[in-house]
Amino acid sequence: MKKAAVVILNWNGKHWLEKFIPKVLEFTSNPNFEIIVADNGSTDDSIAFLNASFPEIKQIILDKNYGFTGGYNKALRQVEAEYFVLLNSDIEPTENWLDILIEKMDQNEKVGACQPKILAYNNKNHFEYAGASGGFIDYLAYPYCRGRVFFTAEEDNGQYDTETEIFWATGACLIVRSKLYTQLNGLDDDFFAHMEEIDLCWRIQNLGFKIMVFPQSTVYHVGGGTLSKENPKKTFLNYRNNLALIFKNAPFPNNIFVVFQRMVLDGVAGFHALLKGEYKNTLAIIKAHLAFYAWIPSLLAKRKKLKSKKKLNDLQGTYNKSIVYQYFVKKQKTFDELN
Repeated sequence: MKKAAVVILNWNGKHWLEKFIPKVLEFTSNPNFEIIVADNGSTDDSIAFLNASFPEIKQIILDKNYGFTGGYNKALRQVEAEYFVLLNSDIEPTENWLDILIEKMDQNEKVGACQPKILAYNNKNHFEYAGASGGFIDYLAYPYCRGRVFFTAEEDNGQYDTETEIFWATGACLIVRSKLYTQLNGLDDDFFAHMEEIDLCWRIQNLGFKIMVFPQSTVYHVGGGTLSKENPKKTFLNYRNNLALIFKNAPFPNNIFVVFQRMVLDGVAGFHALLKGEYKNTLAIIKAHLAFYAWIPSLLAKRKKLKSKKKLNDLQGTYNKSIVYQYFVKKQKTFDELN
């Protein structure tokens, strides 16, 4: 068994593989680490490219696109390693990035999952949207990061270089103990994509494990490699999955109260999008709410299987105020400004 398996989920991403696989190979040279590309039903020539250019890289071929969640779950069932490393195809690692993270996790068996510092590939002195220097969440389950609050990504001046406990580690570069991943049945297949790593990290914390960021390790992330921020499909998944995340993991009746408040704020966001002429995004939010209602019976079944359901403020990496109010009304745009 390898110490760590770096699994890159690919879907029609030949251009990302061409660009970043050489760097992944260069900076992940430890013989105890294995690099695997799991192809999620690509229709481009990704596989032919890998066969010709990187025949040494193991491949797992899936018959269709199962999404981020289903693709990783199906692929990781075929992988044996102490640690699973879920790495986006649009990430450029740096020297010793994984050695640092694995060493840190080896030193503390209570760390269930972690992430490195995530900087923007196209603006390398700034934090990247999807993860920055660790994920946090407010009492209404709005996610944000140390280094990125809503639309404001800070410049990296070393202000968040301390390792710390967080609420969620980014799915763009997530390191998780394989036994824990298997025990929890991995990512929630029904999420398809978006919020799935927050759901997993919430469940990991409920079992008494820590989620950490270790900024001594750095990677650069392009972001939006599969779905752009403006894509209505992304809007739909984010809004639907966020409601499901709360309903599934928060204890009753706290989950009902939080979901109701979130749906009211979602309505405000939808109206704002309508005023800006973003009709498809408004429609996506409406569809997300309808899909959530239809999902409730399944979510109730999932809730019953959870061994523990803790309130957000009982977990690490939570903020007991409204990040929406702090950001949009009080104009507190950075992580350090929040109080």
